[in-house]
Amino acid sequence: MNRDSNDRIRSSFRLLEPRATELTGRFYDKLFASHPTVRPLFPAEMEEQKTKLAQSLATVVANIDDLTAVRPALEALGARHAGYGALPAHYAVVRDTLLEVMAEMAGELWNDTLRDDWTGAINAVAEAMLDGATNS
Repeated sequence: MNRDSNDRIRSSFRLLEPRATELTGRFYDKLFASHPTVRPLFPAEMEEQKTKLAQSLATVVANIDDLTAVRPALEALGARHAGYGALPAHYAVVRDTLLEVMAEMAGELWNDTLRDDWTGAINAVAEAMLDGATNS
């Protein structure tokens, strides 16, 4: 990731953030429809979970220039997710589903470059979380 990719991530998120409720709702709907085996890993009532996801995305974007600043929090999050039963394979499923929803919502503004930018950011987050899951 570099300055240009970080700028594109911030710019695209400014467009998506006002629709965070829709984004997270669509994300979980699509995730559970395409991967129903992950549904039991989540609470029955999803409103708080959706809010947490939106807040996590905002935190990552706010720290995109230096993700080491949030690495301890990401590792702790990964450890908690391991406790819920999340497996390493789930991270790619979540990434791909989130990218699909972001692309749908961004419409014509979405392109391969932006997808690559977000993929790199989400992979960096997943790496930190997986480290936390492994070391917990």
